Amino acid sequence: MTTEPRSLDSLPPALIATIMTKLDVSSVRSAASTCTTFRSSASHILSFLPTFHLLDIAVSVDLLRPLLLRQNPHLTSLKVDCDRLNDSAIEILLCPSLRELCLYNCADFNGKLLSEIGTRCPDLRSLCLGSVAGKRGRSVHISELEELLSGCTQLEALVLMFDVSLFLHHNFARVWALASEKLTSLEIGYISSVTVTEMLSPNLGTPQSPNCIRPSILSGIQKLCLSVDYITDAMVGMISKGLTSLTHLDLRDAPLIEPVLTFDLTNAGLQQMNQYGKLKHLSLVRRQDFCITYFRRVNDLGILLMADKCANMESIYLSGFCRVTDTGFKTMLHSCSRLYQLRVSQGTQLTDLVFHDISATSLTLTHVSLRFCNLLTNHAVINLVSNKDLRVLDLRNCKNLGDGALRAISTLPKLKVLLLDGSDVSDMGLLYSREGLIGSLVTLSVRGCKRLTDKCISALFDGPCKMVLRELDLSENPNLSDNAVLLLAKSRVPLFELRMRNCQHIGDTAVMALASMQIDKERWHGSSLRLLDLYGCGGITALSFRWLKKPYFPRLRWLGVTGSVNRDLVDALARSRPFLHVQYRGDELRADQWDCSDSAYVHDYDEVHNYDEAYDELEQWLLEGEIDHDDEEMGDAENNAEVVE
Repeated sequence: MTTEPRSLDSLPPALIATIMTKLDVSSVRSAASTCTTFRSSASHILSFLPTFHLLDIAVSVDLLRPLLLRQNPHLTSLKVDCDRLNDSAIEILLCPSLRELCLYNCADFNGKLLSEIGTRCPDLRSLCLGSVAGKRGRSVHISELEELLSGCTQLEALVLMFDVSLFLHHNFARVWALASEKLTSLEIGYISSVTVTEMLSPNLGTPQSPNCIRPSILSGIQKLCLSVDYITDAMVGMISKGLTSLTHLDLRDAPLIEPVLTFDLTNAGLQQMNQYGKLKHLSLVRRQDFCITYFRRVNDLGILLMADKCANMESIYLSGFCRVTDTGFKTMLHSCSRLYQLRVSQGTQLTDLVFHDISATSLTLTHVSLRFCNLLTNHAVINLVSNKDLRVLDLRNCKNLGDGALRAISTLPKLKVLLLDGSDVSDMGLLYSREGLIGSLVTLSVRGCKRLTDKCISALFDGPCKMVLRELDLSENPNLSDNAVLLLAKSRVPLFELRMRNCQHIGDTAVMALASMQIDKERWHGSSLRLLDLYGCGGITALSFRWLKKPYFPRLRWLGVTGSVNRDLVDALARSRPFLHVQYRGDELRADQWDCSDSAYVHDYDEVHNYDEAYDELEQWLLEGEIDHDDEEMGDAENNAEVVE
């Protein structure tokens, strides 16, 4: 007896719908492209999806409207890139059922967004807003912040990744008294230290009696991440005294001028740190965006005073402490027995001696970053790798590190991220270390390593070892040419990010090789690259732009090029691929100016293939009917470029 094959049409629609509710938006659209049954179900499934996350592409309000249906009472989590949206999208984005809301790149929104969130989303637990009112002509009023804080009474985590000095009002600090009592995490893109001190003042508000001193209005905060004008003793003292539950503190400043005593951090300020002994994560960073400046009023004594209360520390990031020597850093390592993440930048007096006896400690370091520590040599790394659990190692701009350090690093079996920018490693060093490194590395950066040549590609990729490398930075290497990229294409390594900025000998041949690259005939079709940085590459001409169009580079989301090559071609490419972020001014791709985090990220690529395929289908569905017109514009720009040449 033979049975006839059963099709998907025989499955109950309710069963298919239930399965699809477990998928994200892009996966739903990907499934819809496979058969009529799934397509029919997908047209209705968006009305009850619990999560809607669309971050890799920025859609317009017209494209967003059919995806994000207002009558979805089950939607609890929404994450959207709002780069192409404005206030007209507020009605589509906000609904009462939301518990988590993340809106990035909100530069074209006014402060109305804040007040509407407070009105429409009363049950929010987590809110993240990026770059609100960043464009000229946009504004935010203090009353709109008041409506946000008073309306979202259940808020537990708040991230405002923009300059809150936009709220030019003398009552700004007092407004925070309206914040949810459940608020435990607060991150702000930029705020003055004086305002922070006022916000946390125990006397803020009207006390019940002349002798009454109120606790800090944000006393429940456990995680605080702030970018300020100056890190000062007064601010650090107020934070340490007022936030009794604080476990995570991240403070960054970027002074316009050298700070005077009253606007600086000193040993006395560090002594006030962690008064309740609960801190597990500490980050104190002085950036040099505007002038060369350090924490000049902090020395070993300040670190010693702080170390007495740091027994529970798990993560420490110190940047700009130019007067702290080996004594201070060594004391910190020996005092923090639970430390697993150590980051030091601009440690101008940090030497190999800090790590001389690190193997005798109980430390189990997994993340180490030692940037701009120019006194370190290979011996420091040789001692450091006694921590065999290291997964992230950032040694950027440690110029005295060479092949000896690389050979030591190759003994780390779990290493995922290795950053060696500006070091003295060579092609031979990479060759000798390949067998130990290449089986585990996901991210490798050798930017500005002047001794490297085209042979470094052969050193890395020749051989039978299975590779998991997905991100490679070869930027600012003067000896790199198109031949290196040809070798890379021949290796068929499925890279997701490739950076080659300011490589003068990289040109059209490299672009054509990458565009034609076939990774796996059974799974991949075309280049796997999602990010390609060619800014400042001397050999890029109009010919490359023909290969940057679809169908080539189908998964590309970020592209860096030099706008002066031909601005018309750059603009035409951006119009023909509206979901491609084209950067032509030289800015680093995917660099967020408001990023206050101190974490070193390791990406999980286990399911990235399906993720990329899903976004390909989603982009194709969104652009139906628009592609032909954009291709014509691109062709016109190419013809004009040929005439000019």
